[in-house]
Amino acid sequence: MEEFIQQKKGEMLELIEQLVNIDSGSYVKEGIDQIGSILKKQYEEMGFVVDVKNEKDFGNHLLIQHKNASDPKIILIAHMDTVFPKGTVAKRPFYIEGSRAYGPGVVDMKSSLVELLYAIKALNGDNPEICKNVQILLNGDEEIGSPSSRPLIEKHSEGKEYALVMEPARKDGSLVTSRRGGGRYKLIVKGKAAHSGIEPEKGRSAIEELAYKIIQLHNLTNHEKGISVNVGLIKGGSSVNTVSDSAVAQVDIRISEMEQADYLEKRMKEICSKTDVSGTKIKLEGEISRPLMEFNEQTESLLEIIKDVGKEIGIKVKDTSTGGGGDASFTSATGVATIDGMGPVGGNAHSENEYLEIDTLPERTLLLAKTIEKLSVE
Repeated sequence: MEEFIQQKKGEMLELIEQLVNIDSGSYVKEGIDQIGSILKKQYEEMGFVVDVKNEKDFGNHLLIQHKNASDPKIILIAHMDTVFPKGTVAKRPFYIEGSRAYGPGVVDMKSSLVELLYAIKALNGDNPEICKNVQILLNGDEEIGSPSSRPLIEKHSEGKEYALVMEPARKDGSLVTSRRGGGRYKLIVKGKAAHSGIEPEKGRSAIEELAYKIIQLHNLTNHEKGISVNVGLIKGGSSVNTVSDSAVAQVDIRISEMEQADYLEKRMKEICSKTDVSGTKIKLEGEISRPLMEFNEQTESLLEIIKDVGKEIGIKVKDTSTGGGGDASFTSATGVATIDGMGPVGGNAHSENEYLEIDTLPERTLLLAKTIEKLSVE
């Protein structure tokens, strides 16, 4: 198996280059579906059945399993979308410099898609029976919160014993064993327009009201308890000499315990139940959209198995927690032992400096394949 993977390193890089050079931002449906078609063909050539879940507004999702699979106990999840808009590839396509590969989505997570594919290829050639124990879900909307794929993830996590999620490993190679929960909210303020020079007293500034609310919302942050509230986007007004009649804020919240969700929502509603600028009106929309990925006993047991596999192949497996959201939160919340960060090592995801550590590609592919093998005979 190890020899096969090492021999395929160049082939894997070629496929990564092909995938990276396809724009597949979350709203670039045609690009996501193109990637899906490429991967669908590869899996079907191995005797896997690919069920395409068609989506109107987002990229299609792929549900993949061996044609003779009956009750797979392992679910593997990866996403095909990136955060980059259409046209990004034309500006900065895939390239290699030294021991690193660069390009939009190269590590988050085009390389993970290839790692997963070749881990399955290695298993299919070495021990095809193992392949009957896996179900693979490739979704097209993870970077925007998995709005259409979440029900699919939750449905197919039911009855599984293990979930391996293919987000990239951290820069130091660590796997991810816990993630904070979070949600997105929108604060909409309506005021009354007036000329700021001629009759400002007749106006009711939506921007002023929003400013009060931003300060109050930010004061809910408590880093010691793992609570953060961040107004990341604001929009309002029509001209500099007009008292603004509308303003909107986009709010991101993160929590470290599920009990904090009810507390935060209650406090946000209290803050928005009254105005500081008379004559304005406020509307709060949103919800907690991602549950926590908790480090529990079953996750710890799964981590120990992966550590043992790592020792066998010469990789020291470490783990960490992260504040970012991901699909692992959904599998964890359904009660499935979940480990995230099973992809190759890289860094600077979501930026123009995103990179893959090329030499980690074959070793992480081997780690994934051997883990699947180990879990299938436990």
